[in-house]
Amino acid sequence: MESRRITDLDTLKAMAHPLRLKLYRALFQARVATASQLADQVDEAVSLVSYHLRKLAAHGVIEEAEPQSSDGRERWWQLVMRHYSVQDKDFRDAPERAAAYTAFTRTAFHDHVELYERYLDEQSAWSPEWRAAAFSSQSLPRLTAAELNGLNQELLEVVRRWQRHSEAAIEAGDTEGRENVNLHLYGFPARRP
Repeated sequence: MESRRITDLDTLKAMAHPLRLKLYRALFQARVATASQLADQVDEAVSLVSYHLRKLAAHGVIEEAEPQSSDGRERWWQLVMRHYSVQDKDFRDAPERAAAYTAFTRTAFHDHVELYERYLDEQSAWSPEWRAAAFSSQSLPRLTAAELNGLNQELLEVVRRWQRHSEAAIEAGDTEGRENVNLHLYGFPARRP
């Protein structure tokens, strides 16, 4: 499965839909699933989920998977892009592209906020071990643009190292106690509090 930097406008627009982001995450967690299974996860109609899955497939984000049952009527899906990134510099060249980038990042941010709020609402259902491991932090360093970029690269490498560790452990059969973890990092300049 590939890591992909999204640079084309059509794929960015396809990913900018809130339900498609939820379907991407649900399929990431399930590995392979049918539209019916995903509809249950996102609490939407199967027909609507099927439509959005086809849109994601048309842009190479997901693809049909090998059937997981003998029911020939079921259509199974899997991710093509296991990891993706979207960068402002790839969409600055035209107003429509810049607007699409802004729309995508806003949608993704609202999705992240919804996930964190859900965790806060449900945190008492998690074990003390998981509640102690979860974190939220804020830092306000004074950096140059080059320093912020360097910080970003270092943080991404740390995240990639933990992803590789996790994937290797899962491949080795070490799945006990593992959960899907949401990790959102933002770094941006601000002149006002």
